[in-house]
Amino acid sequence: MARIGFDNDKYIALQSQNIRDRIDMFGGKLYMEFGGKLFDDFHASRVLPGFKPDSKVKMLLELKDEAEIVIVINANAIEKNKRRGDLGITYDLDTLRLIDAFRGIGLYVGSVVITCFTGQPLAIAFEKRLNSLGIKTYRHYPIKDYPSDIPLIVSDEGFGKNDYIETSRHLVVITAPGPGSGKMSACLSQLYQDHKRGIKAGYAKFETFPIWNIPLKHPVNVAYEAATADLSDVNMIDPFHLEAYGETTVNYNRDVEIFPVLNAIMERILGKSPYKSPTDMGVNMAGCAICDDEAVKDAACQEIIRRYYAACCNVRQGLSEKAEVAKIELLMNQLGISTADRPVAQAALDKSAATGGKPAAAIQLEDGRIITGKTSSLLGASSSMLLNVLKELAGIPDDIELLSPTIIEPIQNMKTGVLGNHNPRLHIDEILIALSICAATNGTAKKALDQIDRLKGLQVHSTVILSRVDEQTFKKLGVNLTCEPQYQTKKLYHA
Repeated sequence: MARIGFDNDKYIALQSQNIRDRIDMFGGKLYMEFGGKLFDDFHASRVLPGFKPDSKVKMLLELKDEAEIVIVINANAIEKNKRRGDLGITYDLDTLRLIDAFRGIGLYVGSVVITCFTGQPLAIAFEKRLNSLGIKTYRHYPIKDYPSDIPLIVSDEGFGKNDYIETSRHLVVITAPGPGSGKMSACLSQLYQDHKRGIKAGYAKFETFPIWNIPLKHPVNVAYEAATADLSDVNMIDPFHLEAYGETTVNYNRDVEIFPVLNAIMERILGKSPYKSPTDMGVNMAGCAICDDEAVKDAACQEIIRRYYAACCNVRQGLSEKAEVAKIELLMNQLGISTADRPVAQAALDKSAATGGKPAAAIQLEDGRIITGKTSSLLGASSSMLLNVLKELAGIPDDIELLSPTIIEPIQNMKTGVLGNHNPRLHIDEILIALSICAATNGTAKKALDQIDRLKGLQVHSTVILSRVDEQTFKKLGVNLTCEPQYQTKKLYHA
């Protein structure tokens, strides 16, 4: 079994209690800014083995009767049809998806706030759609010279011009479909308006990374820098915390840079800021739930190497700049790690070399064994590897075919002859469908298919950039995929 380095139950209990304490600290009401992904925090689950991807949501469910959700979306993002890179859907559609997801687990969604509103036509249309669905909406407006002109910001011509968000719970979770939505501004606007109404309220940030109470160059914190290399985020010692308490803690550049402004705004609203540092603002008990530091370090180093491969592939595909690769290389050098520390990558390259340079793939099991797959006339390397590993896990002899050519060839004929695909080899989703059909009448196929859940969390490497279909299927299977930054062909267009 993979080593567990993080106590998820302890984390949920500590984080929930810390939030309750913060609510009490402010007299009964807290606006909490939630960054990152609420439902599927796979980065955290990879670098903190034992952390569940839905831990944040489970933590909120601990506070279910006290919490309500407010979703913030930038009107300019609606107008520009901005999309989430991981899901491929626009921010407005993702807002609807989030509402359904929250409601589906029993969390109360109070309203949607459209920020930076200047009368954008698509924003108005989206507002009407929400209202027709029975969802309350509010408008927040741009403030000139935000966040530098503090007297204007903290006035009736600044935050005072925004619609007041009607809330009914002690904990108001401010979240968004993506960055740049205006979560912090929405929280501070509510503080200003509550204060004018005589309502005691406070502000805090739900944090996961960087983890404030582990070393600056701990691999988990370095992995966060690797994950945000495209944003030029940099972890740093919090100078305000060091000065106030004589204690060394870790934060990141954007929070440190904005803290003097944020602190001044809170002083102007509340008379006295409750915080002496950006670290004070965060509610983050993740570091207290690490139970095996070595396991966490190993997992984080692997994540940094994966981020390196991903950045290299993005550059190859024209989706990123070489500076991102250079930054991750620097981080790897600081930790003394390289691609040689990813055994599954070398195994795939060795298999490719042994088969005349054809594409190959490899997967590493929890016990360290590595299973490979090669390219054939019937199957791509990833599909071949998938069948091989399922046989290995099920204890099926290697010479037994899970899918005979008589099953595969009709599917190929359909792909090329009817659907017009040029590549006859089966993608891994097609392999899984074929295997599922065979499993209905073939006990061996069923035995292999029953191993699917055991793939979750395993390491996979391909010697070529995979198709979007294979990449997404691997993601759904929960494997950690890396690819060499090479295409299978020299064509200019790659589907």
